[in-house]
Amino acid sequence: MDKIKDMPQMERPQERLLRYGPESLSNSELLAVILRTGTKKTNVIKLSSNIIDSFGGLNGLLESSKEELMKINGIKEAKAAQILSVAELSKRFLTFRSGDDYKILSPADAANLLMVELRSLKQEVLKVILLNTKNAVIGTYNASVGSLNSSIVHPREVYKEAIRKSAASIIIAHNHPSGDPTPSSQDIAVTNRIKEVGKIVGIELLDHIIIGDGNFISLKEKKLL
Repeated sequence: MDKIKDMPQMERPQERLLRYGPESLSNSELLAVILRTGTKKTNVIKLSSNIIDSFGGLNGLLESSKEELMKINGIKEAKAAQILSVAELSKRFLTFRSGDDYKILSPADAANLLMVELRSLKQEVLKVILLNTKNAVIGTYNASVGSLNSSIVHPREVYKEAIRKSAASIIIAHNHPSGDPTPSSQDIAVTNRIKEVGKIVGIELLDHIIIGDGNFISLKEKKLL
């Protein structure tokens, strides 16, 4: 049976999902429900299985780009857009849920907020987490993209949104594409510069989190802040 419509109705992924729940479906079947159609030669379940296998599993798929997706036979812009949308929703769900209070009570809380977004990036990105007086997150934004260097990272870019949104304090975080979160001398220099500016503008820098591949280091915990 090459086509989904040729399968018995209650063996089709969508019907099984509705009757037995999404947990009853395999990863390829869940992706098949999202994509809905396959190609002339490949049904949507086989296509979905091929897609997941091509990226070595769900983690690779969720980090894929449009260009990488469209290299797969049967994936054009529409299907690539569907997969990218689901990937982005999953990242947002795992990080900051819009409308929910997310409190930073430990370095791990800050790391978990950004881990999914930052761990697999190919270049360094400096993020700023804005906090209110109760340490609840009121926003995040990119302050710098590229190598973290004190001559490039300007405190103005770090603090401009914090000032505009009346943040009580901030946490900065950036990734190491190598996967090793060990802080460099530049990381420490940038942190100290931003900390000193924070004292002047009245917005305390609480921590600097460096994110590796599934791990992190807190400069505050390491007594480097």
